[in-house]
Amino acid sequence: MKLRIPYFDYNATTPVDEEVLQAMLPYFSQSFGNASSYLHSYGKEAAYAVDAARSAVSNLINCVPEELVFTSGATESINLALRGLAESYVKKGQHIITAATEHKAVLDTCASLTKKGISSTILSSNSDGSIDLQELEDAIQPSTIAIAIMYANNETGVLHPVSAISAIARKHGVLFFCDATQAAGKIPVDLIRDGIDIMAFSSHKLYGPKGCGALYVRRKDPRVKLTEQITGGGHESNRRSGTLNVPGIVGFGKAAEICIKQLVSDSERTQRLKAKFEEAVCQATGATINGNPSLRLPNTSNLCFHLPNGSAFVNDLNKLMAVSSGSACSTAKAEASHVLDAMGLNQSQIKSSVRFSFGRYSTEEEVLYAIDAIGTTAAQHR
Repeated sequence: MKLRIPYFDYNATTPVDEEVLQAMLPYFSQSFGNASSYLHSYGKEAAYAVDAARSAVSNLINCVPEELVFTSGATESINLALRGLAESYVKKGQHIITAATEHKAVLDTCASLTKKGISSTILSSNSDGSIDLQELEDAIQPSTIAIAIMYANNETGVLHPVSAISAIARKHGVLFFCDATQAAGKIPVDLIRDGIDIMAFSSHKLYGPKGCGALYVRRKDPRVKLTEQITGGGHESNRRSGTLNVPGIVGFGKAAEICIKQLVSDSERTQRLKAKFEEAVCQATGATINGNPSLRLPNTSNLCFHLPNGSAFVNDLNKLMAVSSGSACSTAKAEASHVLDAMGLNQSQIKSSVRFSFGRYSTEEEVLYAIDAIGTTAAQHR
């Protein structure tokens, strides 16, 4: 596919796969029925399509289709999870544990819940972006209802030990909520193996359409209770009311099918491109890797260039290629990365840090171009 400039911002969003687009198109104008209109063929056709997509998405993460709630995206899924748990388990407790490097959708929701009496403990970050599991366990109180720790960090790609976190949660009778927005479709996510109780993820991070996401809600061992946050019809088994986005859900399902087939090959290829890119750029510019060098997503590279005017460097770089200086959901606020700040980087280091994320359509030619362009641009800013 042809882009105006090389695209290295796949963690922000991905282009819709052509197969996904073709699968969606009939559901805009031909098979346009409401999936809740069960009495006629239009509605039944839409409902069948939703059921097929639900099965495909559940296969991607190894869960039962009925455990999935379709939403408008990961941010809504996160809000439904945290607010829904807080209301459902208020008699058990009013405390949530999360981490300083979580996505703002988690941190801002936890902050909002304080107005309703739900307190939060925010775990500190090690310099490599990891959390201290002993600190996590020590933070658990009798009133703790949930641990909210992401699968993979959106800015650094750092992977958290979800199975170990799950074991701690089970030991203390606490639910484990996981934001897997950056993990699903990039690395194997297996809800049986990982022991996650409730998990958010999104279509547009894995070559599906924007405006569609999902929330996994465990139905047994333990059965997770969730209070509906959008009311008005009892859709999605009384967990999320509203007319279903049938084209988006169909696209999500097709994207999941493709990810299942290509996950290994896509992962291995982006890992090779990232390794080649990092070695060349770090050698040429003196850049250093932000985050644990080995426990990261295969496609994500966050580099600190140690420049005196990092903001100008990032602006110039974005004229040559699409990159990011933080989370796509936070850049509109012009704030320094809270993730890198939590990891101990100073403001100068944060401003000269750049996230490069590779994807299905990244090419070696683009990587070679980027290596040369970054070296030249960095030299101009020293």
